[in-house]
Amino acid sequence: MDITDASGYPGSAEQVFSPENEEQVVEILKRASSENVPITVMGALTGVTGGGAPNGGWGLSLAKLRRLDIERGRAIVGPGTLLREVQSGAAASGQFYAPDPTENTSSIGGNIATNASGSRSFRYGATREHVLALRVALLDGRVIEVRRGQPVNFEVPSLPLPRTTKHSAGYRLAPAMDYVDLFIGNEGTLGVVTQAELQLLPAPGEILGGVVFFASQEAALDAVDRWRATPGLRMLEYLDGKSLNMMDVAHRAALMIEIEGDADLDMAGTLENDSWFATSGADRERFRQFRHSLPERVNARIRRSGFMKLSTDYAVPIEKNREILGIYQAKLQRAVGDNFVIFGHIGDAHLHINTFSDSPEQFAAAKAVTTELARDAVSLGGTVGAEHGLGKRKAHLLEIQYLPAEIEAMRAVKRRFDPDWILGQGTLFPCYNTSSL
Repeated sequence: MDITDASGYPGSAEQVFSPENEEQVVEILKRASSENVPITVMGALTGVTGGGAPNGGWGLSLAKLRRLDIERGRAIVGPGTLLREVQSGAAASGQFYAPDPTENTSSIGGNIATNASGSRSFRYGATREHVLALRVALLDGRVIEVRRGQPVNFEVPSLPLPRTTKHSAGYRLAPAMDYVDLFIGNEGTLGVVTQAELQLLPAPGEILGGVVFFASQEAALDAVDRWRATPGLRMLEYLDGKSLNMMDVAHRAALMIEIEGDADLDMAGTLENDSWFATSGADRERFRQFRHSLPERVNARIRRSGFMKLSTDYAVPIEKNREILGIYQAKLQRAVGDNFVIFGHIGDAHLHINTFSDSPEQFAAAKAVTTELARDAVSLGGTVGAEHGLGKRKAHLLEIQYLPAEIEAMRAVKRRFDPDWILGQGTLFPCYNTSSL
């Protein structure tokens, strides 16, 4: 059967299993291992890199593992539970789950698999910072429970990290690292998360939300520099003029903000009278939907074109923010003309690019330039994957981020948990034939 994710990656599986509990997950994994059948873990399929789309073999859907127990300071969650369910459950108890990937219908298992983040990561960090413990089913039939602070019991090298605030490309390896950190961001290639214990925070008090418009990109970037240090600022998002045009807004740039508590922003250079501000949760939700409507419209345009989605997830060090945006715009303009939009988490120097193609030639040009821009981001100390993971569609970018010996160190960890290389074939590592490793 054909299976795809939000990117349109063309996956297929001979059979899809939907276990209802951890015991059934274990039995399916043991059977796949004994029969040497490739198996791909599937969540809500909201990903944009093809990680949940099988390359043949079996699919393992975790959609029915939907436990949600809210306690003081923590939530016990099944991997099939949706992000919005955790957020609403926490809110109903007077608490707050901080990670907020744009697609709140994503599953918690998928968020953990990719170390997803979202706009509030500006203040609160990515999913990694909010996981207290995991239960993980392994291919050999074991289920292990790992808690924050529990080191791995085997030797791993220290791999270099980019100088960015966000990173989700490959395994994050370091001597005596937490087991929890090993499984977060592994993209379903080491084991299957069957339960997570998530950190809940006290609900914040008054929150000011805003969509602030600017007459120029430079004015918006100046505001980013001024506002970044604002106490209580938890969201600092950017939309370029092309993005706003897709949403029928006639301005050159916008910043979306959320601030906890009182704030006195310097509004110099803003179109203050045209901007939108709100303190109510309902109005802030309208702003979130406004932001979410952009990727929805982008995806609709791409579907109409018949070409696969081409998007980026690169980030650079904060001080390289303006430089990388200038590089993006200059190279994209030369390669694809006006057929692109740039938006995203400018507070973390993490902007997304989406390109549009109307012909095979345009698609090829867009694909080439986005790969070139990955090299530019890494050359500035950045990452090729900040929050989406690499999946199958972007697995080729791993060799831009890491040297061959560093990738081999990751593969050695993979072989420890999956010696026959059957879990998540094609995800993260484009070559999965063990004889070639």
